[in-house]
Amino acid sequence: MFSVILAVRHEGWQNGWPVALLALPFFVLLGMSSRHILIRRHSVSLSIIEIPLVLAFFFVPAALVVAVSAVAVLIKEMRRHAAPDKLSFNVARAAAATATGGIVLELFPPIDGVGPVTWGILGVAVTVTTLVTVLAVAAAMVTVQGLSAGLDMVRVAWPVLLAAEVCIVIGLVFTIALDTTWWSACLLLVLAAVLTLAYRSYSDFLRQHHTLAELYELANAVVESGQDVTLIDSVLVRARALMQTEYATIRLPASGRYPEVLLTSKIEAQGLLDFSRTPAALTQRATVERRSVAVGTQIGTDRDLLPVLREAGVKDCIVVPLRSGQAVIGTLEMVNRLGDLKHFTAGDVQVVETIAAHAAAAVENSRLVERLRYDAYHDRLTALPNRRRIIDALTESVKIRTPGEVVAVILFDVDGLRDVNESMGHDAGDKLLTEVAGRLCKIADPGALVGRIGGDEFVVTLRAESTEETVRLATEMREQLRGPMAVGTLTLDVDTAAGVAVQPDHGDDPDALLRRAELAANAAKALPYGVQLFHPALESRAVRRLGLAADLRRALDSGELEVHFQPKVTIQDRHLIGVECLARWQHPAHGEVSPEDFVAVAEHTGQLHRLTEVVLTAGLRHCREWADSGRPLSIAVNLSARTLLDPRFPDQVHGLLKQYRVPPGQVTFEISEPSMLGEIERALPTMYRLRDLGVRLSVDDFGTGASSLSYLRQLPVHELKIDDSFVQGIATDSGDLAIVRAVIGLAREFGLTVVAEGVESELTFDLLAELGCEIGQGYFFSRPLPVERLNTWLSAQTEPEETPTGEVRRLRAVG
Repeated sequence: MFSVILAVRHEGWQNGWPVALLALPFFVLLGMSSRHILIRRHSVSLSIIEIPLVLAFFFVPAALVVAVSAVAVLIKEMRRHAAPDKLSFNVARAAAATATGGIVLELFPPIDGVGPVTWGILGVAVTVTTLVTVLAVAAAMVTVQGLSAGLDMVRVAWPVLLAAEVCIVIGLVFTIALDTTWWSACLLLVLAAVLTLAYRSYSDFLRQHHTLAELYELANAVVESGQDVTLIDSVLVRARALMQTEYATIRLPASGRYPEVLLTSKIEAQGLLDFSRTPAALTQRATVERRSVAVGTQIGTDRDLLPVLREAGVKDCIVVPLRSGQAVIGTLEMVNRLGDLKHFTAGDVQVVETIAAHAAAAVENSRLVERLRYDAYHDRLTALPNRRRIIDALTESVKIRTPGEVVAVILFDVDGLRDVNESMGHDAGDKLLTEVAGRLCKIADPGALVGRIGGDEFVVTLRAESTEETVRLATEMREQLRGPMAVGTLTLDVDTAAGVAVQPDHGDDPDALLRRAELAANAAKALPYGVQLFHPALESRAVRRLGLAADLRRALDSGELEVHFQPKVTIQDRHLIGVECLARWQHPAHGEVSPEDFVAVAEHTGQLHRLTEVVLTAGLRHCREWADSGRPLSIAVNLSARTLLDPRFPDQVHGLLKQYRVPPGQVTFEISEPSMLGEIERALPTMYRLRDLGVRLSVDDFGTGASSLSYLRQLPVHELKIDDSFVQGIATDSGDLAIVRAVIGLAREFGLTVVAEGVESELTFDLLAELGCEIGQGYFFSRPLPVERLNTWLSAQTEPEETPTGEVRRLRAVG
């Protein structure tokens, strides 16, 4: 309608067609220099035609200007193969905007000259043309994508308006020059070419600057992002916005304990989606050939995949492998450049490769952090949670108090691991631990947390109905763990000791609960059923032992430890043949300390060698004194299995024997059966060296350990010492009587002397005599005595008696 009005108001307007025809190429050329504004998924093209428009409105009738403008846009859209609807809209928009500008010209007085008034009239007319163009595009965006899209268009239009005003000023300058002389067209063409090149260079610079700024922001976002999904979200959303694509995808194949990841950021979609629009052939080629694969009409590489792209309904696509060293850990995929007139170019491939390099480094760093965190909270051998993880879990568990429930800690200590390591190697020991871990996970309650907190210690934490229920569960689990376990070609029966601690009965502190469960497990090793519930006495004893460590060292150095002596008597003729040397400690603050406690302290603090030396030295010194006084007595000294592992010990014994001039046959070393059997192979060399010195060796506490006749046959020992737990019951328990009878018979078969300890009654004494036991020791004869009281006891309770082998001391009366 506006065009008709313009044609009617200007008679003879058609006569200006030669000038209009001359102006058409400039409209077309400058119309090609478009500014593209991306609004969501559509690209809006705004041509920079303000310069030729100013010239046309001055030199050509407005009706012809409308026609030239419409034809120029038609040529441009047809050259770009625009869709029919877009072509129609853009031609109509150009004609309507130019016609509106022409109507504005008609509202002003006719243009006369090139003075300021003309500047204002032309400036207003062309500005209105630009405004109508922007508003028309905004209206189309509202129709197609909604009100928010139209508002987005209005918000980003101010640079277009600003550039239009600059172009209007340039067009006015050109108008003044051409009105002065048409020869200025030559100079103006040169200036126009320079301005066009400058504009394009500046646009390229701005685009590169924008790309670098976006890459910088993306790199910062990657650094600041956390693990996995947060990281991928940051990469994908920013990469998609930077590349102006419809889809951005990261694909990470499954690797080890990492599951497959396939996440896509789609324009206008909330969050990430778990699909990909990338054809599989592109991803496969990028992964196999370890290079970027780019397919599109503006990209010269991989054109053989164009049919695959068309079949998938994809316009263009870039797939870049994510590399970690020489390995490909995934792909970054960009699909469909936004805007019908925009396509990926070779330069875009380089940008995507840069983004992929950041993404690959971020994924690797993320996985490294995850591995470090995993390793920090898990045991490397069994992959179970470690002590730190268990403590954290307990910390959270004890915060929640549930009526009628307790938080239970069950600690399992695997018995015999050291034997497996030493006899079969550490690989076998590791397999055993792995088998225990797997079995424990299977038998534990589904809601329980199973972990490994030490070399042979496993822990199970769970919620239970009561303390009693926890002990029952611990007993059942221990029984199920006791089944045979295959280690290599061998099948082993592995036992465990279980300690139980519960919250709130045994405290709220996670460290304390674990420590108390461990104390209970240590105590459970001495129980036949192998399960112990924590009680305060266990902790007080452990704390007391820890406090005794420094005091024991001082006591050994200052001579505070005393050595008491308990007589050993032949049962058949009541001859006193020797004494057992027993250490005693009267602590200045704690009073009498039990030998079990300070021996354990000595073992754990490395003072056992010194303790053995003190007892042996005292025994040899008094042995020499008794021999010099005409009352020769042999001595017996207890040895720990750990002492037998010291290759220097036989040399020390030899030196002390020479120093005190004691015949080796007067010395017996008693070695506890339970502790010795675990170290028998390693202890044998030292035992043979002691035997070669001439000293006697005795198996102490015989019958209480899991002894083997084959071991007994190879041990270089001279006597067996029956444990007092069997001896004290022979008068009342037929089982104990049978055991003692069997041990005595066994000793005879092996040619060993038999010593019965724990003789506390005349009936026991008589029964031992009937059974043929040779030597007795116990309170029936005398309790352990200091050397002064022992000497008094010798004078009061014994008398000399001549025997074929010489004079001995015989008890005057027993009892």
